Amino acid sequence: MVIDDSKTIRRTAETLLKKEGCEVVTATDGFDALAKIAENQPNIIFVDIMMPRLDGYQTCTLIKNNHSYRETPVIMLSSKDGLFDRAKGRVAGSDHYLTKPFSKDELLGTIRHFCPVND
Repeated sequence: MVIDDSKTIRRTAETLLKKEGCEVVTATDGFDALAKIAENQPNIIFVDIMMPRLDGYQTCTLIKNNHSYRETPVIMLSSKDGLFDRAKGRVAGSDHYLTKPFSKDELLGTIRHFCPVND
């Protein structure tokens, strides 16, 4: 799942991931995402930090506080590469942090790390 208020980021991530055979669900903000998470049970969630209504930290906290999704990896996405943002993401429960713009290799490497394929 990719949660980002930027249509460009959602489209880019979705295109990259679909080319690799991933099923992708996108959401425009935290509220939109929470409904879709229950419906789709994603294996991994990428969430932008700066979003209207419910920011990425709040969204991550809500996901991690839900018993059903506590183990689902949540990866924070941000255009900032600051130590403070990374620390705040960890406090919210995030499992990893990617700086935008991310590369195809970073995105796929993160997925391989958190969602290993059982052969």
